[in-house]
Amino acid sequence: MYIRKDDVVEVVAGDDKGTRGKVLRVLRSKNQVVVQGVNRVYRHLKPSKRNPQGGRLSKEMPIDASNVMLIDPVKNVPTRVGVRYLADGSKELFAKKSGSRIRLLSKPNPKYARPA
Repeated sequence: MYIRKDDVVEVVAGDDKGTRGKVLRVLRSKNQVVVQGVNRVYRHLKPSKRNPQGGRLSKEMPIDASNVMLIDPVKNVPTRVGVRYLADGSKELFAKKSGSRIRLLSKPNPKYARPA
């Protein structure tokens, strides 16, 4: 999974389809992400010392990572992503729609460098 915390993603399936938001948490073991403003539910709280009023607390719940797509930095649309090695042997994550770099994944490694 190439989605990280603080990435901007768009939901492509489910009730919140078309909504964009920032990734708050990534749950790698369950292949899920928590996106700001997406999949909100109400948590009903009893009055307590910490919360004397009680009431309903709205919070985001995790959604499957397959239901979100990263945003292409050039075209500003959801895109699939790929991984490629550059000439110096460094590895990058790129957008399939525009071919632009999303982020660098690893430092240059001479084993993967292309001869000039």
